[in-house]
Amino acid sequence: MGRPAAPVRSSAAGRAFAAGAGARRALLAHPVLLLVGIVLASLNMRAALASVSPLVGELAESYGLSSAASSLVTSVPVLFLGLGALAAPWLGRRLGAERVLFGALLLLGVGILVRILPTAAALYCGGVLVGTAIALLNVLMPGLIKRDFPDRAASMTSVYTGAMIAGATLVAASSVPLEKALGGWRASLGFWSLLAVVAALAWLPQLLVARAGTGHEVRRAAGPAMPPRSVWRSALAWQVTLFMGLQSLWTYVLIAWMPTIFTDGGMSRSQAGVVFAFNNLLQVVGAFAVPLLAGRMRSQRPLIVLVTSLVAAGYAGLMTAPVQGAWLWAALLGVGQGGAVGLALTLIVLRAGDAPTASRLSGMAQTVGYLMAAAGPLAAGALHQATGSWTPPVLAVLGVCAAALAVGLLAARSRTV
Repeated sequence: MGRPAAPVRSSAAGRAFAAGAGARRALLAHPVLLLVGIVLASLNMRAALASVSPLVGELAESYGLSSAASSLVTSVPVLFLGLGALAAPWLGRRLGAERVLFGALLLLGVGILVRILPTAAALYCGGVLVGTAIALLNVLMPGLIKRDFPDRAASMTSVYTGAMIAGATLVAASSVPLEKALGGWRASLGFWSLLAVVAALAWLPQLLVARAGTGHEVRRAAGPAMPPRSVWRSALAWQVTLFMGLQSLWTYVLIAWMPTIFTDGGMSRSQAGVVFAFNNLLQVVGAFAVPLLAGRMRSQRPLIVLVTSLVAAGYAGLMTAPVQGAWLWAALLGVGQGGAVGLALTLIVLRAGDAPTASRLSGMAQTVGYLMAAAGPLAAGALHQATGSWTPPVLAVLGVCAAALAVGLLAARSRTV
């Protein structure tokens, strides 16, 4: 009597698995659904951070914040980009990438709204939620792309990094006009919660398919369960991680101090803001083009040399003639910054042998990378304050460029973790 039950259970499991796999095939047969979801999620991956920087003065005035307390408004989310990345791979394995990405978008919308509640504590607590939500998006997106687009991973990385930086550029440029149009900084910041909600809605098809039993578990079902190799013990993983961290460091130093370097050199605040916006705009070019080129190369070493050289040349220009060559330095840095972040994320995908490894490597690289990045602006500001000049901080960043070149050349070799 006991024997017939096993085939029934096996048959039911097989039908459920086949139905789930069929649902995923149907979803992948209409890549517009996935593409729209990826693009909308990517637009959110920097938007909530970029919306604050132009309004820091108004926030500080509203709450009577000191300069140190004001700097925490932007540095707290960056810190939690690193800390939140620690939990992302575990959550992805436990719940599936689709569920975590959907939840992260909802958490991001909540964090943006918490940030505009009428207390300074809420401002910082909202920053914690925003940073944690973006960390989950940052870490899980490379693994999802590796899983669903294994033959087009580099081109899809190009799409999502380009959208990520385009979103930041659009939001940074819109924050002050929105403040004037909507009647205050709270309405301007809160407006971007709508973008997170729209992106969450776009992820509903993937979430529904995942509930049918078709997340990461579909890929794992094809073979025997093997204990995952720790990426933290891999030299190649550390090379990828350090390149991610070093390029993040030079980027956040620029985000924090580029307009100030221009104004200290005699440029007006309004013109410095325009040049900074131009720099952000050109980052989209590098973020879109470099991953496409990387996917066509067996070794990405020429691109490592290109992006680090562009950034180093731009920083050297800021040190020697910040105002006279401002547009040129902004252009070199923009293409180099965008190309570097696109290349760093592409290396995560290309150096990982499979989707679960890509998620673990992404978690490691972005945990370490954003913790390094959070220290960069503070160190640069302290060095400037101690010396009264921007030359020592820029020289230090040129040393960062040299280190990024060295580890990047190792990370760009054609091999996998």
